[in-house]
Amino acid sequence: MISRLLSAIGNLSPLLRAGIIAGVVVSAAVYPIAAIGGLGIKSTSETLDALPRELTEVPPAQTTYVYANDGETLLTMFYEEYRSYTAIDEISPYMQQAIIASEDARFYEHDGVDTKGIARAFVANTQAGGVEQGASTLTMQYVRMAMRDGAETPAQVQKATEQTNERKAREANLAMSVENDLTKAEILERYLNRAYFGHRAFGIFAAAEIFFSKRPADLDLGEAALLAGLVQAPSAYDPATRDRQAATDRRNWVIDRMAALGYISEENAEREKDRPIELNLTTPRNDCASVPGSNRDWGFFCDMFRNWWVAQPAFGDNPLEREDQLRRGGYHVVTSLDPEIQQISMRHVTSKEGIGSPYAHGAVTIEPGTGLVKAMAVNRTYSLDQAGNGPHSDSRLRGVVTSNYPNTVNPMLGGGGMAGYQAGSTFKWFVLLAALEEGMPLSTRIDSPHQHRSIYPDAGPVSCGGYWCPANASGAMTGNHTMWAGMGKSVNTFFVQLQEEVGADKAVRMAERLGLRWRTEVDQMMADQAENWGPFTLGVSDTDPLEMANAYAVAAADGVYCEPLPVHSIQDPSGEEVTWENSDGDRVEVSAPRCRQEVSEDVARAATDAARCVTGYGAARGSCGSWSTADSVYGMVGRPVAGKTGTTDDNRTAWFIGYTPELSVASFTADPDNPFNAVGFGRAEQSVQSVSQILRDALAGEPQTDFEPPPGSIVR
Repeated sequence: MISRLLSAIGNLSPLLRAGIIAGVVVSAAVYPIAAIGGLGIKSTSETLDALPRELTEVPPAQTTYVYANDGETLLTMFYEEYRSYTAIDEISPYMQQAIIASEDARFYEHDGVDTKGIARAFVANTQAGGVEQGASTLTMQYVRMAMRDGAETPAQVQKATEQTNERKAREANLAMSVENDLTKAEILERYLNRAYFGHRAFGIFAAAEIFFSKRPADLDLGEAALLAGLVQAPSAYDPATRDRQAATDRRNWVIDRMAALGYISEENAEREKDRPIELNLTTPRNDCASVPGSNRDWGFFCDMFRNWWVAQPAFGDNPLEREDQLRRGGYHVVTSLDPEIQQISMRHVTSKEGIGSPYAHGAVTIEPGTGLVKAMAVNRTYSLDQAGNGPHSDSRLRGVVTSNYPNTVNPMLGGGGMAGYQAGSTFKWFVLLAALEEGMPLSTRIDSPHQHRSIYPDAGPVSCGGYWCPANASGAMTGNHTMWAGMGKSVNTFFVQLQEEVGADKAVRMAERLGLRWRTEVDQMMADQAENWGPFTLGVSDTDPLEMANAYAVAAADGVYCEPLPVHSIQDPSGEEVTWENSDGDRVEVSAPRCRQEVSEDVARAATDAARCVTGYGAARGSCGSWSTADSVYGMVGRPVAGKTGTTDDNRTAWFIGYTPELSVASFTADPDNPFNAVGFGRAEQSVQSVSQILRDALAGEPQTDFEPPPGSIVR
């Protein structure tokens, strides 16, 4: 009777045959054989017309690999399902044979549906009184996985995997369609790349790496048989977490099946079965918290990269879609992080303020003219485990709020949602640029008393008669100064008066043009009424070293502003560079620098000439005076260098930003937990020294480039 039934089924159309097969497979354990054919036809004929004719396949989720700028040093990976698509010719023949032997011995003989397998399953299930064997072919299993992976809702997932005649009919019909469209090798390749092997290993690449730390091409007979045996019940046979006897028995069963099918000899099978299972487990990195233990400092750059990614329209319409693309899209990302400059930066930063210090000392390095972020170093360990952190520096919050040292994931160097720190006199940079852009020459002289009664409204403690009355840090700053000397000595009253002449709003807008963003309510409110923001020039706004390094890099690049960029290239799984449509309507690579001429070349060179006075390098076109706030920098760097110091009231923060034509580095020292906690006068030099040493060592052996002097028209 079985042979007559199968013969009849074989003569039917593929669609009707799929319906009957579904009824046979699902019902074999429950109904007598005489009723099977009718049940299959009756239960599926109502839905035959609705069955899909072609498989709509969504590419399986793949792992995104993130490398340093050499394209070889792996920083981390991002994935929901650890998987990397592998071509069939890169998969061990043993693995191909083992999966066929264990899951579908007649794979090369059927057209997607195995009628002999159905008969075998029917007999076994009838004798057992329950479902002991299934009749799904590799092709049908592949269809099921593809439909499950392409589901967009829980209901669709359930529909793709439920035990119903309709699902089986759908699978059978689509399997036959797939067999018409793909070769057996292509079907096997796609199956092995979708199958779940347990232990968070999705696809054969992940399975080979996680269990054996190998590539799929290098799997031997025993390893392939073990992995093939996992597919049916990954948890039950997992040799890493379960009794290995079950895994061994399952592996040996697969080996016996391979021998029975003639893939291997009986002697080889017996020899392999006697070998114990030997694992070489690997735990793949995932996300920024799993960067290598010896390079946990990379986590802060990684976090900045991730925040940059979720802001890019090229990867989706909203942050959730973009995050999904990062974790499922299988991209190959080469970042801008330079491991050598990062190591140099960490060495100099941590030598001055150890990782266990409550004070944060960090530095960010950017390449002028491209915006590429070369290094982000801070005396912290990037880690989610903050249970052993030190006491909070604000006694009122101890035991209530976890401190940020030594472990934190706060983006304290920039690129995230953290407000940052007051940057002190480094903000005089924006007043200087605004004044030069308005046509005021470098030779502009301003009489600068020790204290000045400004035109700006009362600003708290430093007030007199309802106006803001700032003073200089030292009586030695009093006098008549040009922009060169005013910058070199960081004369507060000079820059307050310069801002009065050019307009505070123009200075604020200049800062915004160069990338600064206002993240606190107070800063946002003051930016909205910028014309009255007198203290702006003294750096009362919060910012971060990423923004400040980039703002000063504009002068090093002759006025060209580039958005901070953490990537060199981004390729999709096919190896194509990812592109997007920019604001000009042009199709460009996502990784291409996004630059614009923000200030004129003359203004940029004039600002650099004044900033040279700070470092002891000396101006090309004017006199810096007899001293400056960081005149040791040039001696340490040993090449043309400009920059600016910055401290706030009571030395709560200490900054220095230095740049050469090749690199711009911003460094700070502050207490992120308690902004009112003064770092002290003794730490004011840390940032100066760290920037100088980073520039010196990062550029060692590189050709020296001189700054171009400004034209006479902007000097006088």
